[in-house]
Amino acid sequence: MHSKDLKKPDGRNITLYSNHPIPEGIAAPSPFPDPQHANPHLRWHPLRGEWVTYAAFRQNRTYQPPPQYNPLAPVSDPEHPTEMPAGDYEIAVFDNRFPSLALDSHDPPSLTVPTAPANGHCEVVVFTQDPHASLASLPLSRIELLLAAWGDRTERIGSHQNIHYVLPFENRGAEVGVTLHHPHGQIYAYPFVPAVPARMLAQEREYFLQHGASLLCDMARDEAADGKRVLYQDEHAIAFVPACARYPYEVWVMPTAPCKDFAALAPEARAALARALKTVLLKFEALWNRPFPYLMAWYQAPTDGAAHPETQLHAQFYPPYRTRDRLKYLAGTELAAGMFAMDVLPETTAYELQQVEVSLEATPERPA
Repeated sequence: MHSKDLKKPDGRNITLYSNHPIPEGIAAPSPFPDPQHANPHLRWHPLRGEWVTYAAFRQNRTYQPPPQYNPLAPVSDPEHPTEMPAGDYEIAVFDNRFPSLALDSHDPPSLTVPTAPANGHCEVVVFTQDPHASLASLPLSRIELLLAAWGDRTERIGSHQNIHYVLPFENRGAEVGVTLHHPHGQIYAYPFVPAVPARMLAQEREYFLQHGASLLCDMARDEAADGKRVLYQDEHAIAFVPACARYPYEVWVMPTAPCKDFAALAPEARAALARALKTVLLKFEALWNRPFPYLMAWYQAPTDGAAHPETQLHAQFYPPYRTRDRLKYLAGTELAAGMFAMDVLPETTAYELQQVEVSLEATPERPA
């Protein structure tokens, strides 16, 4: 993997990644000449026992612009710069102009509940220069590069003393709140372990102390032995609809051997994980024969320097579709009680996805 660090005119950082050397002379653009001076803050929720972040300036972020004003397309007119430089590279990662968390946040307001600086970090990860592509359409070499780039970002961001958890994710589709349709994801780096991964980590830790093994690796082994819900499997990676799925068409993707984070992926595991990920994405697309909305979240070990043998790197897909024509949104029991109610069996959705045949041959990217 090759990378190049650049600085934008407004002071933000951007890193370019590629499978081949990146040429010299690429300049980092920005639609904004001056720094944002973002200063989000945290407020404690006493009843839920968790932090909430506040960043009112995010109301001014770009929202579903027409194609000619796509801020994630490479610059074509120097008089109208975007976030992305022109040049020969494959992936770009830059500091979010409208972050919910900022390393230099300071002086939170004094309120009736505890407050704190939102000392985290937010980045945008642009998968391709082609605005019409999707993660599913990218070649396996690009997906492998993305996994490696996520590992590099985790190591870099996680080295900050204030950062305790790094979460890469992708929102795809207006149905899940996407504001820019150019293929991209985000990375949120938190000054604490957020509630959802913290709960999963607690379960993994308890299981490891009792059994001396990884909970998720054992779940994957059992799913592989059962076979009813497996969508992809090879020596190093597996993808399956979990028997305990809370969402229709929920899918988990993971290495089969213990692996705590992206940086710990061996080359052969990274290649297998790319094949598993692309298989799932292609099955989603083919089953509906149209762009398929989802949230893809990658969970890994906290960045606290501990070994975390209990933790397993894995992705969870949360598609909103209940059936081919209806959307599944969180409702009363999910939002109010935190208990999910499913009206479709994981075996049924897994069978549907298993019947979809896909080819992992690369789909050529259109010229940028």
